[in-house]
Amino acid sequence: MLTRLMRNEGVWLFTRSPAAILAAIATLAIVAGAAFAPWIAPTNPYDLASFSLIDGLLPPAWEDGGSPRFLLGTDDQGRDMLSSILYGARLSLSIAAMAMAVALLLGVGLGLAAGYLGGRFDAIVMRIADVQLALPAILTALLIDGISRGILPREMHDDLRVTVITLAIALSLWVNFARTARASVFVERSKDYVSAAIMMGQHPLRIMLRHILPNIVGPLLVIATVDLASAILLEATLSFLGVGLPADSPSLGTLIRIGMQYLLSGEWWILWIPTVFLVVLVVAINLLGDFLRDLFNPGMR
Repeated sequence: MLTRLMRNEGVWLFTRSPAAILAAIATLAIVAGAAFAPWIAPTNPYDLASFSLIDGLLPPAWEDGGSPRFLLGTDDQGRDMLSSILYGARLSLSIAAMAMAVALLLGVGLGLAAGYLGGRFDAIVMRIADVQLALPAILTALLIDGISRGILPREMHDDLRVTVITLAIALSLWVNFARTARASVFVERSKDYVSAAIMMGQHPLRIMLRHILPNIVGPLLVIATVDLASAILLEATLSFLGVGLPADSPSLGTLIRIGMQYLLSGEWWILWIPTVFLVVLVVAINLLGDFLRDLFNPGMR
């Protein structure tokens, strides 16, 4: 069984790619730390009773004045930085994953329909996609966030922040899925298995989901991996600009925004530690995306 597994092309390429191995280890470690944050984090940054102002602005444990209780130091409120980062990564990854799920469903659904049906529906979907591509994703997210603030009652803003930012990110990233799915459908629908399904009288929805979709999963998986990193950066950027999650929700972007206030006062760890954590996470996911691209497209190796 092991010999058969090692002969698999994906496993063979993975074991010979140090960058992919390191990226996978880093990603799994961060995702596991975020997923099990309530159990492995020293304190709960959401619990006001778990930290004290007396412990504020303590440096990391290896610095003079640091405490072994706070491995990565504390912020201005006395919250343990390690706990805040783990919970922040949990929140950032949750939002990014939900946003990617919405973008995937919306983009793939529209791309499949546009590529298979063609005609006016295809033209409308692609013109909308072209307009959105003309705008940077951050501007689209800011626009959607601003519209939601104008529509929703003020008392509901904080309660719906996670939902709004998730939809804003999803509606900023669906275009890549739609264009990739549409282009792949154009290739697949001219093949014999699709013609046979049409001759058998199968419903177009069944043909798209049962026959075409499984054959275009590869490119969509690559897009999903790369755009997951983009979704994490978008959430961090929105929170850094103050239009994302509130300050009492320590996402990675919020932690970086708070750390900026102490950059010139000597408390470097409040900014640099969450920043390095975010960079490592995004780079690792992008490296995994590059590996998947090479796996599904041998010509790119």
